[in-house]
Amino acid sequence: MRKGPFLPKQFTATQWSTEDDKAEFVNTLLHFIDSGFKQTLFTKKLLYQWMSNTFGHIAHYNQGGFWAEWFVEVSDQVRFIEHLLRWPCYGDPEFTFGDVERALRQEVRARDYLFRYRVIADATLRAREVAVLDKLEASTAVPLLPVTTLKIATADLHTK
Repeated sequence: MRKGPFLPKQFTATQWSTEDDKAEFVNTLLHFIDSGFKQTLFTKKLLYQWMSNTFGHIAHYNQGGFWAEWFVEVSDQVRFIEHLLRWPCYGDPEFTFGDVERALRQEVRARDYLFRYRVIADATLRAREVAVLDKLEASTAVPLLPVTTLKIATADLHTK
């Protein structure tokens, strides 16, 4: 049964990775993006090790560093997708994951991930800004006095 849109025969094996490895990586990465970058899916073997060596990424010292750089906030995820789409996909597929990078970039465009995640990022930012505004308004609002207090204060002014 097919696990994703890509089949092993679409890729070229390298000395270090089989066609199956490449297909598994690209399908796993698409599933990860579809999940909203769910952290439990960001496994060392299936994503971090391959991802840290594709699209010009560096390892960021460890899996946690890579996660912190690209996936914590929706704005980070947008940056990740933008980077993926801009990467020129260098290299011979017999020696690199260039074929995987090109196929993934094409699929990310077809699925319109950049637009979808920008919409989420904009909504997230707006919600945060509204929450800050509400908090500021609550802290600076002039408290309303009960009507009875106003009547007493007004009566006191007229008797003096």
